[in-house]
Amino acid sequence: MKRRQDEPRQAPAKAVSRRSGVARLHQRPVWRSAGFLAFLPRWAGRAGAAGFLAATGLYGIVLGGHTLAVADTVTAAAGFSFEAIKLSGQRETDEFQILEALEIRDGSSLLLFDAQAARDRLARIAWVKNVSVQKFYPGTLQVTVEEREPFALWQRGQIISIIDADGRVITDDVDERYANLLLLVGHGAQERGKAMADMLDAMPSLRSRVRAAVLIADRRWNLVLENGITVRLPEEGVDAALSELVRLDDDSGLLSRDIVAVDLRLADRVVVRLTKDAALRRQTSGQPRHGADKNGKDT
Repeated sequence: MKRRQDEPRQAPAKAVSRRSGVARLHQRPVWRSAGFLAFLPRWAGRAGAAGFLAATGLYGIVLGGHTLAVADTVTAAAGFSFEAIKLSGQRETDEFQILEALEIRDGSSLLLFDAQAARDRLARIAWVKNVSVQKFYPGTLQVTVEEREPFALWQRGQIISIIDADGRVITDDVDERYANLLLLVGHGAQERGKAMADMLDAMPSLRSRVRAAVLIADRRWNLVLENGITVRLPEEGVDAALSELVRLDDDSGLLSRDIVAVDLRLADRVVVRLTKDAALRRQTSGQPRHGADKNGKDT
């Protein structure tokens, strides 16, 4: 009995629950109680994943150069899409040319539309002198065009162009609508044509009969009338020479006679050259040919 009492006593075994493993699954993770992570809400993981995906998509858009297109689509969907494009002032300029220069695509946004770039493109159209591009939100674009005025036709060689009063070429696309414009012929004629046209405009009876003004040796003009008569003008005193021509025509119908040329280069006389038939008739009749000159080169 004593010996049993002297033996060390063993601690009684504790009972282990069969559900202890399951309870551990519901315990709070250690990382949730460490540092700033303890303050994160439960939905932070999902939000972070969504943000990462959004950032990746944005990076792809920027890298691919689609930022403007995406912004265009988004702002258009928000109520800034093009609803109306109003054009005014154009007569010679085709509407299709204007719309093409605006470069407005389906789904474009008025909010992000570059009006200055559009003005620059429109200004390169041949007939456009000035242009205004205005945006009226939420969806109206107003384009007002001021066109260049056709002044004359300019011929050099085989090329004929429409020019303005400053001598600048508007276009080489010439049709019958411009047939009544004064034709200026020769290099340099486009720059000096305004002065000649002004003198002719002051004499309407003569202006209506002039088809072309030819610059000779960059010094003086020849006028070609609609009936084929050539009027040779002097270098100086052009106004006086034209006035004398009008007086002679009023008095004797000079420009309606059977002649091919009137030479006004000499201050003290007018020289007239007859047609071949008129000259032959005059020779046959025995009448003198005063004032008729010989064929020669214009100088």
